[in-house]
Amino acid sequence: MQSSRATKPDRSSPLPLWAQVRDDLRARLESGAFRTAFPGELALVEEYGVSRHTVREALRQLRAEGLVIAERGRPPRLAVPAEIEQPLGALYSLFRSVEAAGQVQRSVVRVLDIRADGVFAARLGLEESAPLLHLERLRLADGESLAVDRVWLPAELAAPLLEADFTHTSLYDELAARTGVRLTGGREVLRAVVPTPAERRLLGIGEGVAAFAVDRLGCAGSRPVEWRHTLVRGDRFTARAEFSAKGYRLDLAGAGSFALTK
Repeated sequence: MQSSRATKPDRSSPLPLWAQVRDDLRARLESGAFRTAFPGELALVEEYGVSRHTVREALRQLRAEGLVIAERGRPPRLAVPAEIEQPLGALYSLFRSVEAAGQVQRSVVRVLDIRADGVFAARLGLEESAPLLHLERLRLADGESLAVDRVWLPAELAAPLLEADFTHTSLYDELAARTGVRLTGGREVLRAVVPTPAERRLLGIGEGVAAFAVDRLGCAGSRPVEWRHTLVRGDRFTARAEFSAKGYRLDLAGAGSFALTK
């Protein structure tokens, strides 16, 4: 097994110092070192006898490989596999997915009101002046930011949700309990995006972390009742698809569709 102690770089080697530090850190990671904590930049500077610039470049490379998370102003830490998994092609609840992963889901409600918005009313098949219930939440998993969730529903249907406490509950559960409406299907588009600086601050992520944008139109029978836009951290979220011997169908926005068959 690789020693957990650092191997100081060979200054006579043609390999750059940062590359030697990167390779040694990678080997130590693969051997199971740093299971409890990853050393900070200054500790690595002392351990390897190199400059802080060299350590930062080595960490930048390891971050690009997905092995560590190194963000400005925060100590480096081990990258972990995405924790929350969502199925593609199914009606799911982010609340239930977080709880199923053994984590506590909490929400910070940023907006809950009735308003008019012609864009989202049109997406729900309503007149542009139709009032909508708008709910915006910061979703947390075990106290750490996971997603920003924005939902619009017809107010004439969803107004009872104004009385709901969304700190620790599912929108779909509250919708069913307070209005008798249950979603039966819809469509969803998922795409990778680069968060804005404001979105990064809200999600607590650095510049090197991408995000998924998820747009969902939820229906009860043939009636559209929900338009949702969710921005979710890419380092804590995965999307899963099932396929059978008959094949797998994937639709790509702007590129038509194709099917993978046996």
